Amino acid sequence: MQVSVVGGIPSWFVANDPEFLYSDLLPTGPDETPYRLITTEGVSTFEANGRTFLQVSPEAIRQLTAEAMHDIAHYLRPAHLAQLRRIIDDPEASGNDRFVALDLLKNVNISAGGVLPMCQDTGTAIVMGKKSEGVLTGSDDGEAISRGVYDAYTRLNLRYSQLAPLTTYEERNTGTNLPAQIEIFSVPTPTSPTGTPEPPQYKFLFMAKGGGSANKSFLFQETKAVLNPQRMLSFLDEKIRSLGTAACPPYHLAIVIGGTSAEYALKTAKYASAHYLDHLPTSGSMAAHGFRDLELEQQVFELTQSFGIGAQFGGKYFCHDVRVVRLPRHGASCPVAIAVSCSADRQALGRITPEGVFLEQLEMDPAHYMPDAGVAEDISGGEVVKIDLNQPMSEILAELRRHPVKTRLSLTGPLVVARDIAHAKIKERLDAGEEMPAYLRDHPVYYAGPAKTPQGMASGSFGPTTAGRMDSYVDQFQAAGGSMVMLAKGNRSKAVTEACAAHGGFYLGSIGGPAARLAQDCIRSQEVLEYPELGMEAVWRIEVEDFPAFIVVDDQGNDFFTDPSGAVTVPLSSIGAAGIRVRSAE
Repeated sequence: MQVSVVGGIPSWFVANDPEFLYSDLLPTGPDETPYRLITTEGVSTFEANGRTFLQVSPEAIRQLTAEAMHDIAHYLRPAHLAQLRRIIDDPEASGNDRFVALDLLKNVNISAGGVLPMCQDTGTAIVMGKKSEGVLTGSDDGEAISRGVYDAYTRLNLRYSQLAPLTTYEERNTGTNLPAQIEIFSVPTPTSPTGTPEPPQYKFLFMAKGGGSANKSFLFQETKAVLNPQRMLSFLDEKIRSLGTAACPPYHLAIVIGGTSAEYALKTAKYASAHYLDHLPTSGSMAAHGFRDLELEQQVFELTQSFGIGAQFGGKYFCHDVRVVRLPRHGASCPVAIAVSCSADRQALGRITPEGVFLEQLEMDPAHYMPDAGVAEDISGGEVVKIDLNQPMSEILAELRRHPVKTRLSLTGPLVVARDIAHAKIKERLDAGEEMPAYLRDHPVYYAGPAKTPQGMASGSFGPTTAGRMDSYVDQFQAAGGSMVMLAKGNRSKAVTEACAAHGGFYLGSIGGPAARLAQDCIRSQEVLEYPELGMEAVWRIEVEDFPAFIVVDDQGNDFFTDPSGAVTVPLSSIGAAGIRVRSAE
């Protein structure tokens, strides 16, 4: 049989083939971001073969990156700040919701001074670039970006959190916060709404992702069975509750349903949590692009308000907002990804055009988001129990036993600071038959790791770390007389509740997020006790004054988080800025 050929393709194939459709998997809309000019140096254009080319020097990329990493450590987007203020103004918000929102606003007003970063975990630097045709750099852009990250982290009061693996089991802090995660994509030359080619440009998304929120990125390999409204909401109810509070809510929550691969689903969830995909289409098509499901977003948002978890200690503001992105999928695979951006909502857009180097304009003067004195007084009041940490441990425990779970405390005196690596080293000593170090027997332990200390200050940003990472040590440590009072952020496992009941211990919750405010207002001194070679992972002793905390787990096995939807009556009162005081609503 003779087969005709059309354009090199057999005619039978052309006749029977479906219509060709192409779309970017994530087609975003126009960029409406407000930008500020960083520099015009290092950028030029030239014409060749009827086209405009954009030349960008490595120094321009380096400068943009360093500036971005500075800004996202100290400033937030206006929209995020407005959401915090909305919690304070919402008559349905619990007192705890308002307290957390107010403390986070105080915190960003301190960090906006440019000295103390808003969070002690200044994160992994993540940079995504989209380089249009016609952009010429003549260099390894990844190296230029890395140099910008290096500049920011070595010159500012930021923390080095990146560990270099020397063997499979040995690792060492790089001392620069490198490596960064860098991805650069080639994209078409931009066009105007009328289809006219525009000058080439280089666009960036800069993120600083702390361990707490990064650890709350989850992938679930589901099937078609989850793709109906009732099953989907039931599935999301279970999985979102499991996020807990360790990553410092209120969250920007992102859910991705589908995906051409597991890793693409997770990456999309990360971008969506940063509001990078807000301008996706809101309906699907046979071009198989991703889209936002606005109706499901509202349903999930209302679901999170019903949990009772709230902004860390009970209420309705577990989330600021929700993004749901539906992606195409292989018929045999249905990944579902969940990710959050925490109260340190650190990201900014950047771009390089023929006009110069630009960075997203974040809010540098957040004071106007603070409530005025009248509103603050309306939500002020309440009682707080003062705990003197200079007493022997037996007396501290006796005082804590007098108060129920949910009691708000004010701590003054010495704390020992230790986290993952220090706990592992102490466990090795216990396993070898050595005694528990006296400092863990005599003092409460605060799970934290400080950022660098600015000149003239007692400490750098020094907020709590995720308590759950130390859960496996608690029973052994308390049996040896240590960790009888623990202070950190987030909920804990049943094993910790059982250990506290068995050994007479307590877990106190600290607000996750306001690390700059704690450093400025509550920490009076710090010194290294052991393992100085571990840097921020060393064992420290700090002196605190009026350090806020809540009894979350007591020595009877009661756990605040086991029934967060119950009545929330935690008495709250002020700490810090301008004498503002807040109380809970019953």
